Amino acid sequence: MILRHSFIPLNNSRLSHLCGALDEHLRTIEQALGVKIAHRHEQFKVDGPKAKANRAMEVLQALYEQAARPISASTVQLMLAGDGTEPLPTEDAQLATRRADLRARTSTQGVYLQAIAANDITFGIGPAGTGKTYLAVACAVDALERGAVQRIVLTRPAVEAGERLGFLPGDMVQKVDPYLRPLYDALYELMGYDKVQKSFERNALEIAPLAFMRGRSLNNAFIILDEAQNTTPEQMKMFLTRIGFGSKAVVTGDISQIDLPKGQTSGLIEAERILKRVEGISHVRFTSADVVRHPLVARIVDAYDAASSATRRARDAA
Repeated sequence: MILRHSFIPLNNSRLSHLCGALDEHLRTIEQALGVKIAHRHEQFKVDGPKAKANRAMEVLQALYEQAARPISASTVQLMLAGDGTEPLPTEDAQLATRRADLRARTSTQGVYLQAIAANDITFGIGPAGTGKTYLAVACAVDALERGAVQRIVLTRPAVEAGERLGFLPGDMVQKVDPYLRPLYDALYELMGYDKVQKSFERNALEIAPLAFMRGRSLNNAFIILDEAQNTTPEQMKMFLTRIGFGSKAVVTGDISQIDLPKGQTSGLIEAERILKRVEGISHVRFTSADVVRHPLVARIVDAYDAASSATRRARDAA
């Protein structure tokens, strides 16, 4: 199918921003949607399957409306992240963070934000780049800023070191820091470095390995367990039973990237199965369609999923 559209009145500056340097934005759209885009001045032609051509034209129109200024490659990629088959929730969550533009970029992200708001425990499961952890941290920052909780507790299992970190150099903070760095990065972007440091000083922020959670009861806190696919069933149960009054928890993980010893059951997989019908707990599944990083990340995820499926079929047939 061939679609034609003219951006009138002619605005060369907007058209230049829309297309990008050497038409890089048009090439990104072509590659993501499997279409061909040709243009001459304000005249654009999109050639491809009907649904893909329509989607490409929608993206072009949306980008043109933003083209008063130069458009970044990430903006194009984020716009393409939504598959165009399902509208985003009409009520975008307004989160109190430094990122004024923070919102759901895909329909699943919108469902995820709503689930976190409506439930005491939310599981976000899916591939890298879908915003699981970042959006959870944003919700935690929002809750702290609004006074809905008194502190944020962020934790990850340091599974690569078996949570036995003695062989690493430095004191305990230096030992665990590499495993927790992604959480620091998200906090710095959403709160600002100075506010993060002050929050640590007044114990409104805590970041620690999962092993440090044992024996505690966390009241009036927003608790995030990241990389939860690398918890054992015992660790997962321990974490979930730390939640106290006035607290909210989000558990994130990617079950395609389990680093546990061979034969060890993932606590995330078991928890999803056992807690599926427990009231007050929500489960949100992300797919490669929700990846909001470079579009190549989504294709990598799909390729690995296809390879895993082929391996399972071969094993079952043997």
